[in-house]
Amino acid sequence: MHQTSGLHTFHIPVMGLGYTVDTPLKVAKFGISSVVSIMDDILLEDMRKIHSQKLNLPFEPISEEEEDYRAKRIQAYLDFLHTVIQSQLDTLKSENWNNDGIMKELVALLPKENEIARLFEAYLLADHFEKCDLKSQILTLLTPGSIDVNIMTKVDKLNFDKEGIELPREYSDALSALRGFGKSKLEAAVVFSAGMNPALYSYLEQFSDFFPDEKGEIKKRIILKVSDYRSALIQGKFLAKKGLFVSEFRIESGLNCGGHAFATDGFLAGPILEDFKTNREELIDTIRQSCNQALLAKTQAPLAESESIKITYQGGIGTAGEDNFLRNYYHLDGTGWGSPFLLVPEATSVDDETLQRIIEAKKSDFYLSHASPLGIPFNNLRTSSGEKQRLERIEKGRPGSPCYKKFLAFSTEFTEKPICTASRQYQNLKVKLFNDGKVSRHELDEILEKDCLCEGLSAPAILAQGELPRRNLKAVTICPGPNLAYFKGIYSLKEMVDHIYGKITLTLDSDRPHVFVKEAQLYVDYLKKEFQKLIPEAPTKQEAYLEKFRKNLDIGLTYYQNLVNSIKLDSEEILEKMKVQLEELKAELEQLKPVLS
Repeated sequence: MHQTSGLHTFHIPVMGLGYTVDTPLKVAKFGISSVVSIMDDILLEDMRKIHSQKLNLPFEPISEEEEDYRAKRIQAYLDFLHTVIQSQLDTLKSENWNNDGIMKELVALLPKENEIARLFEAYLLADHFEKCDLKSQILTLLTPGSIDVNIMTKVDKLNFDKEGIELPREYSDALSALRGFGKSKLEAAVVFSAGMNPALYSYLEQFSDFFPDEKGEIKKRIILKVSDYRSALIQGKFLAKKGLFVSEFRIESGLNCGGHAFATDGFLAGPILEDFKTNREELIDTIRQSCNQALLAKTQAPLAESESIKITYQGGIGTAGEDNFLRNYYHLDGTGWGSPFLLVPEATSVDDETLQRIIEAKKSDFYLSHASPLGIPFNNLRTSSGEKQRLERIEKGRPGSPCYKKFLAFSTEFTEKPICTASRQYQNLKVKLFNDGKVSRHELDEILEKDCLCEGLSAPAILAQGELPRRNLKAVTICPGPNLAYFKGIYSLKEMVDHIYGKITLTLDSDRPHVFVKEAQLYVDYLKKEFQKLIPEAPTKQEAYLEKFRKNLDIGLTYYQNLVNSIKLDSEEILEKMKVQLEELKAELEQLKPVLS
């Protein structure tokens, strides 16, 4: 089975703005790939300053007075990560491997069948001359985890200068973030999430690193986070026609994930993965041929044979058995493990108070909310300090947040210049409409549920470093996937990685369903709520959509029923439990049918 970038079969996906902002500094040296959000240049500047001071490295601030400061800050932080991690690798290579150190930690984390682990075992037992040869072999195989970056394509606000004049398109939030990555020293990937942004995708053409060099190799790769096969094909072909090659399609569960949740039309992960498995070669060949044709037209070198497309999955995986099954049955190149790593301080940045709130939370505290100003369902934690602050502000008659960063300022309902729906300004205007009888209680409650994600998702990174965020805005918003409810403890990096590889088994909540069943449960619950929203005079189009959703969900459940009858898992008990749970879900779904008749 192939591996993702680095030495491991898993990667750590992006989590919020701050939870994985410095994860590469912690895990890249061990060959573990991770993803950093580059949407918040203010946070990146603060983190560069904090880590530079801790490492006694020079720090030159980049002021908002500088032209193109946002892209420059992003580039500076990514270059900082690159420099520090290169230094970590130099230390690893030069240390005495016979003694305890980074190298022994690295080897202890590797999957059992890894070639480096085998060679290192021989190295420890070898004589001096054999050691030199074995070390040389190991060094050729050692690769750091990739420092990939995430751009949420929908977060692409246009910006203005000090006189209020709109800046050119390339100074928008997403395009300037891409420019920061494009100019950085990193040889890594940009992960695009939340769908297609044609202007952003076209802007990739401005950077030569996204095209093959004279050897046909790509320095900066493109990863697309997708919800289904059709989306992958459409976006992949769109980019290929520009000579831009997608190096990986990262399939993410619609609902069984952290952060923003993009519910599919009832399509479940299993059937989606089956689509990729069945059509994988056609997908790769189609995109590769289209890309090479475009490169030929541009008189550029064609793709090297080594440049292929990886298919990975993330969302709700919780056991080594699930991980192995997904990779082997669906021929995946790797998996993503996100939310469980929030409980691993050696990997992510979560402040102590939030860690305790996660551990003490009940399953019902993990829920799908309306907290995001983007108007997209958002996985939330009822007991977070951010949620507590939001409710306190409402109680005091001062709903909403002060809006300093403005990354999610998109509403022009009340103002010519866009403002954020979580801002105090917007929410006060909504309350006034409610008081005038122009907005219903339900509509107002949905608006008051909006939270300041810009501050709440970045604060934990600063707090975890023992510092205070700017303006003392220290309330934390946590965006875990539902899967986190079943993990109850703080773990070392080795414990979590050993759990992923089946070397040990962490004690999980005994009620935890299989990853496929959990997602199906979330979809059935989601559909029930959508049915409850239907009003008697609901348009036929809305009813037809829900029926389509229900049918797709029913097809997915049937797929799972057939699957559990034809496969072997680690435990017969798991299979029997899945059969019962799938029958129950089928029955629940059947009960929704008469609503539309």
